[in-house]
Amino acid sequence: MGVFLIGFIAVAIVVWPILIYNRLVRLRSGILSAWSQIDVQLKRRHDLIPNLVSAVKGYMDFERETLERVTAARARAVAAHGVREKGLAENILSDMLGRLFLVVENYPELRSSENVLRLQEELTTTENRIAFARQFYNDLVASFNARLDIFPDTLVAAAFSFSPYEYFSADVPDRSVPRADISPGK
Repeated sequence: MGVFLIGFIAVAIVVWPILIYNRLVRLRSGILSAWSQIDVQLKRRHDLIPNLVSAVKGYMDFERETLERVTAARARAVAAHGVREKGLAENILSDMLGRLFLVVENYPELRSSENVLRLQEELTTTENRIAFARQFYNDLVASFNARLDIFPDTLVAAAFSFSPYEYFSADVPDRSVPRADISPGK
């Protein structure tokens, strides 16, 4: 009985860290995969924006500044690297798109344009996909980061230099509803 107990404890001491390590690796892989899905949706969004800007450009003589801001925000979002920088750039881009959609509402010919309506619908669908992918990513990050703090997982995480991931989220000021000044000449 004593030999069996010692053997069991020895196996548990070897197997336990392996199981924890594998769980952390699976979570980390899930996070990387979820980030990749966010990246795919962001690229889709970035690809749709020039088409929308082109579709509305001819109608919006007084709104060049809005179009330029959307284009500049898209360029910053495409160039952003890392979770924090990308999150900030994407939040600014979302704000600019919201402003553009508000401006489009004031142009009856744009509201009836099939091309503009289709592009708006595609962007709205993409925004929903981004929100879902962001939530999924953040859920995985929360699980992973919690594991790094839970005993005994924290011992294995420290031994193998696992570090927490950043959440992909909006800063508090970016969570407000976008306001647009749609007066002529702005």
